[in-house]
Amino acid sequence: MEPITRKPEWVPDSYSEGFASQVVMAQGMHDGSLVSHKATAQKISKPIRRQLLSIDDYVEGILSCKRAIIGRAITLIESNAHSHMETAQTLLRHIMPHTGKAIRIGVTGVPGVGKSTFIETFGSYLIEQGKRLAVLAIDPSSCISGGSILGDKTRMEKLSRNDKCFIRPSPSGGTLGGVARKTRESMLVCEAAGFDVIIVETVGVGQSEFTVRSMVDFFLLLMLAGAGDELQGIKRGIMELADAILINKADGDNKVKAEFARNEYERSLHYIKPISDHWTPGVFTCSAMENSGISDIWSVIESYWQKGLDSGYIIERRQAQTLNWMREMIDDHLKSLFYSHPTIENQFPKIEALVLSGNLPPSAAVKELIDLWHNHYFNHSE
Repeated sequence: MEPITRKPEWVPDSYSEGFASQVVMAQGMHDGSLVSHKATAQKISKPIRRQLLSIDDYVEGILSCKRAIIGRAITLIESNAHSHMETAQTLLRHIMPHTGKAIRIGVTGVPGVGKSTFIETFGSYLIEQGKRLAVLAIDPSSCISGGSILGDKTRMEKLSRNDKCFIRPSPSGGTLGGVARKTRESMLVCEAAGFDVIIVETVGVGQSEFTVRSMVDFFLLLMLAGAGDELQGIKRGIMELADAILINKADGDNKVKAEFARNEYERSLHYIKPISDHWTPGVFTCSAMENSGISDIWSVIESYWQKGLDSGYIIERRQAQTLNWMREMIDDHLKSLFYSHPTIENQFPKIEALVLSGNLPPSAAVKELIDLWHNHYFNHSE
């Protein structure tokens, strides 16, 4: 049987014998051509390894705001591989002099409040004002694969196509409060790349959202009108941390409810001591769908930023955040050293069994494990 020679419309005029369509058309029909196409296919199917980047490559790419390099740098930072962690720390030391100039904004709120829609509308407005925007969106992590579930680039489709915006969805990795462990370092990469505003979007509301506030300059809480007061205790805890409360979806028939909710939350704030003496939080309304109230909340953030710079509060807050971050990392590192030590790994199940059987008090078990770790760790170090 003669091989089929008709060329599909989508094949370019300048196609060669190695073009993929020829492999499909000739397969099993002409022995001579089949061998050559198999050889060609084998060459094409070989995996293409990405070129390894040096520290200088990373630094140059970040400072030039090359999005692909920024993405690879954040991937490097998020890696738990020991060699990657060392390279990431070296990279961070090189870019540190170029960080610290962006406004860091945390955005949180209950699921369904419209965080992603708000960020897309708000981000588009900032870009229209000449700003460059980075969005670090913390997705819930799958308990199976550990990967992101929501996919923020899909939910912020318009914004993700803008070349003045960089969106990075990162899995929370089970971190308390839904904040990715490396978000702080990712912010430094984005600042070094020259982005003017960095938004950290969190999974939702919970008492551990304090972690978000500990890494941003301005903490914005999105709320809904008419959502009920079943979680009023949690609302109060989050309200105490917020630098502003924004009632979203104030459009259509919901405008009256939103205004009523704004008045209610304003009255509630009178009974809450502001977290800072430099700023009194306010309550505002907006509609991300109708693009109303967006410029107002940006004016509030700009006012906060300028007052914070003039009073020195922004610098004080960032210095306190950096020290707390350092202490948290010390805690994490010591915890990792403890649980990964061979002696602890060997003895922990036995001591745990004694605790579960009631033969050993938990406090005594803790002391025994700590003593084991201390003795073996320091004897080994000597």
